[in-house]
Amino acid sequence: MKEHTLNNGATQGTKWFLVVNPISGSGKGLDDFPLISKLLRDNGISCEAVFTEHKHHATELTVSAITAGYRHIMVAGGDGTLHEVINGLFIQKCVDTSEVTIAVIPVGTGNDWIRMYGLPTRYSAVIRAIKEGYTFLQDVAAVEYEESRYRQTRYMANVAGVGFDAAVIKRGQMMNGNDKKKKGAGFYIRALINTFFRYKPTGVKIWVDDRLMYNNLLFSLAMGVGKYNGGGIQQLPQSVADDGLLDVTLIKPIHWWHVVFRLRRFFNGEIYSIGHVQHLQGSKIRIESSPEIDLEIDGELHGGTPVELRVLHRAVKVIVNKSFIDKLKA
Repeated sequence: MKEHTLNNGATQGTKWFLVVNPISGSGKGLDDFPLISKLLRDNGISCEAVFTEHKHHATELTVSAITAGYRHIMVAGGDGTLHEVINGLFIQKCVDTSEVTIAVIPVGTGNDWIRMYGLPTRYSAVIRAIKEGYTFLQDVAAVEYEESRYRQTRYMANVAGVGFDAAVIKRGQMMNGNDKKKKGAGFYIRALINTFFRYKPTGVKIWVDDRLMYNNLLFSLAMGVGKYNGGGIQQLPQSVADDGLLDVTLIKPIHWWHVVFRLRRFFNGEIYSIGHVQHLQGSKIRIESSPEIDLEIDGELHGGTPVELRVLHRAVKVIVNKSFIDKLKA
């Protein structure tokens, strides 16, 4: 059995800092907070809850919480809120990132990160998992990209994408307008269909561990330590979250009928059986394109190419479900 860094110990008596995104899940973060708060109390989980008020506020709150002495941070939000918390974890300089435990109560629309760890979406069940305290040290990727003519770096806990994936999110934001709550699976599907018939493949060069592996037109590229993105699409089915490697799924230009007749393969782990799809793997990935294309990290837009990712091995400690631990030990 591959060696994993695991721990299991009940979290009773631990004081958590709870970051709540009130607009996650079309407002579920706010609407469901009384129920979440009650379930936490019923399970003997003590926490200080703070609501985010603006973009990147979760990052600021995380830095402040760790500086104040918190070593357990809980997220009531979606993948985007978790992304902000992870980035706060890397900004702070008080402790090593692996010394802080991160837990998620999923109230987002996609909730892709929790799927990797078998965590349930039902509040009562996921809070029981947090109480049980099974943890896992997962890899993270440092993502360097271009934005406003400056090189910037963010940290990715799940999946990043360039090409079509990022274009769907950008189209969704345009369709969304000023309505921050206008989200959900149906809205995402409309944005995806709308984008598919507009998007044009781009000339891209891809290096994996400094070797040029692809130089041609690209439809979409997903890179990550997780398996899922886009609300349940299993785009990186062979990914292992602590193997020190980034998985890459490269989709070459593809016609709509190839997607329609093979749609289930995008969800059931058989994506690599599609002829237009290629699997790569390495500890460092670099992407250049002409013209520049957008980048999304954990479902949020962040600049564009040129992009470089490097893996940070077992950098973040996260709460997982017992079934995930049992599967690793089997």
